Amino acid sequence: MNTNRDDSLGPTPDSPGRRKLLRYAPLLLLAGCDMTPEGRVESTLRSVQSFNDWVQAKVFDREKLAAEYPDEELTPEGGFRVNGYDTDRPDIDLEHWTLTVEGLVAKPGTYTLRALQAYTKKVMNTRHCCVEGWSMVPKWGGTPTREFLRDIGADPNAKYASVECGDDYYTSYDMPSLLHPQTLLCYEAYGKPLELEHGAPVRIVMPVKLGYKSAKWVSKIVVTNDKPGGYWEDQGYDWFAGL
Repeated sequence: MNTNRDDSLGPTPDSPGRRKLLRYAPLLLLAGCDMTPEGRVESTLRSVQSFNDWVQAKVFDREKLAAEYPDEELTPEGGFRVNGYDTDRPDIDLEHWTLTVEGLVAKPGTYTLRALQAYTKKVMNTRHCCVEGWSMVPKWGGTPTREFLRDIGADPNAKYASVECGDDYYTSYDMPSLLHPQTLLCYEAYGKPLELEHGAPVRIVMPVKLGYKSAKWVSKIVVTNDKPGGYWEDQGYDWFAGL
C-alpha cells in the first residue's frame, strides 16, 4: 500500500497525483474529525492508540514467522496491485539511486543497489495485508534488513528507525520488527526487478505489519532512540500496525 499507506490507497487514474494527495490528506482527515474546544476527543483517541501500540509491542515475537505460501497459492502477477500510483511519478534516478543510512550506526553513508544485492537474497511468498481489508500473496526477493543493519553496525540497543521515501512519504518502525527475519529491503517481485510503480528500486516488505508500513521508493533509513512518527501514523493510524 502506498501513498504508501499501502498499495490500495492513493489517487485513482482520474484523481490528483500522489504528491497532491500527501499535501491535502491531513485536511481531509480533519474535516471528518469530531473536534472539541478542549481537544478531549483527539486526546482520548491518541491515548487509545498509544495503549494499542504498547500492547502490540509487548506480545510481538521478533522470531515468529509469518506464513509463507507455495507458488500454487501466489497472487497471479497480473493481479499484483498498484492502485496508489498514477502519472505523478516519484522523482527517482533509478540508475544512480543510493540508500542513505544515518543515526546510530557504525558505518553511516550511502549504499548502492549493487551493495544490497551482494547479500544472500531471501525469496518468500508472504501475504501483504491492506488496512482496507484486501490482501495478496506476491513472490518477494531482497536483502534481509537484519543482515544489512547488523553488517553496517546498527546499535543493537537502538529502539527505532525511520524511513524516508522518494515520493515524500515517511514511516517508522520499532527495531525488533525491522530486524525480523522476514523484513526485506526488497528489490524483486516474481523473480524480476521491481517496477517503478511497485516501489523500485527498493521498498520495505514487512509481512508482520499492515501494508502502510511496507514503504515504497526507500531513500533513507535513520536509526534512533527517539520515537519517530509517520505520514499516516501522525494522522491517527496505529503506529505499531502489527498483524
